This record gives sequence, C-alpha cells and structure tokens, in this order.
Amino acid sequence: MTRICRPSTDKGKCAVWGGYRATITGQGSVAPAPFSYEQDAVDTRNAIDYTIKISLDDARAGKVPRAVRVYADGIYDMFHTGHARQLMQAKMAFPNAYLIVGICSDKMTLTNKGRTVMNETERYEAVRHCRYVDEVVTDAPWTLDPVFLEKHKIDFVAHDELPYTTGSPDADVYKFVKEKGMFLPTQRTEGISTTDVITRIIKDYDLYIRRNLARGYSHKELNVSYMKAKHLKLKDNYEKFEEKLKDKGKNWMGKWKDQLGKGNEMLHRWEEKSKEFIGNFVEMFGRDGRLDGHGIIQNFFEHFPWQGRVGQWFQENTQRIGRAISPSTSPLPFSPPSPSTSDPSSPSYSSPPQKRRRYTPPLLGLDEDDSDEDEDDDDDDDDFLEGAMGEVENL
Repeated sequence: MTRICRPSTDKGKCAVWGGYRATITGQGSVAPAPFSYEQDAVDTRNAIDYTIKISLDDARAGKVPRAVRVYADGIYDMFHTGHARQLMQAKMAFPNAYLIVGICSDKMTLTNKGRTVMNETERYEAVRHCRYVDEVVTDAPWTLDPVFLEKHKIDFVAHDELPYTTGSPDADVYKFVKEKGMFLPTQRTEGISTTDVITRIIKDYDLYIRRNLARGYSHKELNVSYMKAKHLKLKDNYEKFEEKLKDKGKNWMGKWKDQLGKGNEMLHRWEEKSKEFIGNFVEMFGRDGRLDGHGIIQNFFEHFPWQGRVGQWFQENTQRIGRAISPSTSPLPFSPPSPSTSDPSSPSYSSPPQKRRRYTPPLLGLDEDDSDEDEDDDDDDDDFLEGAMGEVENL
C-alpha cells in the first residue's frame, strides 16, 4: 500500500519497514494520522468490504484482497519507546496493515486505573504523530464488544499476551477477542513503562523540584511549601559551592604536585652538587681532616702552569710551602731572651723572639748581586721551614 510518511527531499523513492512498502511522496503529503470521525478516516472505512473475513495465516502471508485493519488500544500516558515499539509490532505484523489506535479518555482512565500525567488531548496528539499510526479513535471503550469491532471494521486486536484484568470483572479484558481468534500478540519492552518513568521522577523528587525552581517556577506551581522551596534552593546553592571547592581543590592539588616535582628536582640537583662539594672538600683536607697544602698547590699548578724562573722556583718549593701552611700544635722553637726595659731580674721573665725579616722570593730581572745579598735570609727561612715541617710530621 502507499503510505504517507515523514518529510523527505527524495520524492518517489520507496522504503521497506518490517515487510511493508511505503512510498515517500514528498513534504506536501505529510500529515498526522486522522481521528476516526474525520472525513479521511470515514472514507477509508467506508471503502472496506467487511464481509470478507481474513484469517491470521492469510494476513501474514499477504494473501488478502484488502488492507488488514488492526486495532491497538491503551492509555498511552507519557508516550515513550515502549508504546512506540508496541505500535510498530502491530503495524509490521502484516505486509498490508492499517493500524487503528484507541485511546481512553481521562474520565474513564481515572475511574478504572487512576490519574494520568498527560490529559487526554495531549495523549491523542502524541499518538497520532507516531509514524506507525493510520487512525486514532478517541474516547475508546475500556472493554471491547462486537458492536465496536463491527463499527470500525476491525480484523485483529493487538496487545501483549498477559491477561489484563484492571477495571474489568472478567479474568481478562481481551478474553472475548481471543475466543474469536482475532487476537494479535505483541511483546512488551522490558525496563520501560509509564509506571517506571513516574517511579524515576518520584525517586529523584527533590532533584526535579530544585531544577524547576531554578528555571523560574514558583513553589505554588510546584505544590510545595515556601519553607520547602527555600530549603531546596539553599541545598542547591550549597552543592554548587561544594562543586566549586572540589574544582579549586583539584587545581590546587595539581599546582602543589607541580611545585613538589620542581622541589624534588632542585633537591636532586643540590644533592649532586653537595656530593661534588664533599668530594672536593675531602680531596683538599684529606680524610683525617688536615689541610693538604701540597694538594692545593699541585692543583693550582695543574690549572695554571707557570713558566720561567718564578715557575721553576714555585715548583721546587711546593712541598715545603704546603707543609709550612699546615696547622701545627707543637710550640714554636725556643728563642733566647733579649734585653728589655722590664724587670730583667725576675726569674720568669723572658724576652720575645726577635722579629725575622719578611721573606721575599727571587724575581725575574734581578741582578746576581741582589740575589747574593738575600742568600743569608733564604738560609734562615729554610731552617725555619724545615723545623716546622718536622713538627708537622710528628703530629
């Protein structure tokens, strides 16, 4: 059959949906399913020869002279995927099916089952815009009878196989249809129903109240007290503040880890430098803690080589100078007393040692006569250094 479907720019193309073919006729032909009292639905119903009875096997095999009229009924409150899949199964059951959907009114639903979330007009409009639906019956009966089936020329009634006893004195609302062989079973979609959706809302009641308060609804529109609304707003602001603190804490923790990493890197570098410093210190002072003058002078000459007479003189006296500058705990050599203006008759009196002349190393460019004049001073200095070195070796 030709089916008016959703808008498409590809006019004239055909699509197959679960065994029946639908021609995409273009955007101008698209419209929601008509109500049963509208002229389009009436004309379609009048064109049906209901005297031709169709069996279930012939309908499934497609061996029928006309469209198979399938009826599905329900409340369809908060129209969801479970409803849509049930209607899809009814539509796809036969290659040439015409799906009629009956929807109960608010009054009948309240009497037999309870209050709905959506009113009857909203439920009618939700169902008639489903692409599987060809016609909508408003104020549908709760229990079917032969008069209703004859009026709408219904061949089969689609519903799940579980007995439906709500609002009916019989064991099953669809008992009459099943006995006549006009029942078409469908499968329920697990995990989704109007009751499940309402249960989710009730479970997170405070969350949805806070959401709607934040969107501008008043506490009267939400049917909550003034104090309840203030409490929920305060709770919402507190949670937002808590989230900001968590975000700030994460940022602070990241920065702290970065700084800690930099600090560890600096400590590692300092440790390497300290090991190098300690090694140089030990090399300079020796493992016994005494200054190694010879090592200092030797390192000095390794880095700054000297040439000429001055360099030769420094190299010859390296050992003596190194020993001379090392610390010594031995007393200085005894010097004979010298006359003084103090009381020389005192037995404990002793004059200080005579001051020695400052040693001046030989310099380049001096005459040989000038060098000879200082030889005596050199001998005295040599004697002093040899005595000091002897004392150092005895430590």
